[in-house]
Amino acid sequence: MQIYTAWECQLADQASQGLLSPFLQNQRVKAARPYLKGRVLDIGCGNGMLAEYCDPNTYYGFDIDEATIAAARSAHPRFRFERALPGSGMRFDTVVGLAIIEHLSDPPVHLRTWRDFLKSDGAIVLTTPHPRMEWVHQLGSRIGIFSHGAAEEHEDLIDLNTMKGLVAQAELVVAKYQRFLFGANQIFVLGVGGKS
Repeated sequence: MQIYTAWECQLADQASQGLLSPFLQNQRVKAARPYLKGRVLDIGCGNGMLAEYCDPNTYYGFDIDEATIAAARSAHPRFRFERALPGSGMRFDTVVGLAIIEHLSDPPVHLRTWRDFLKSDGAIVLTTPHPRMEWVHQLGSRIGIFSHGAAEEHEDLIDLNTMKGLVAQAELVVAKYQRFLFGANQIFVLGVGGKS
């Protein structure tokens, strides 16, 4: 099932756009690293930076942009990078989406798809900018500090309460939550079942 339309080709290599974008990408990966367990599905893998912290035998990078996937394959030849989601029979311990969910027009649909790739005790790890800092992101994108394309393509920035509502629709819960980068970004670790 191909459900990615909101960020098709637009999110390609935004880590190279804007003076601080590589730094932001690195900080998102750093925030997610403690939660990487077992088999990892990296949604919107971009240049494959997260792969550096995974076992090549248990990593699957997905991005829809052909040039981005080619660059990731070149930089990390031992890892698997694809332009299609894995087959429906594949299950992962961790599904990661760094700075992706705010670009999607129907987050619960995507969350349900990602949930279906999880093992029963698996987790979805998401990072996203915090809505209170949108003005900083907008200003920074105008003057070239952050990716202009990323700022323009935000559907909605999501806070903790909004995320709780979205994940409930996908039969998930917020298991852990933390803000980082002086509160400008946030990480959500989602699990199946239980209470949020």
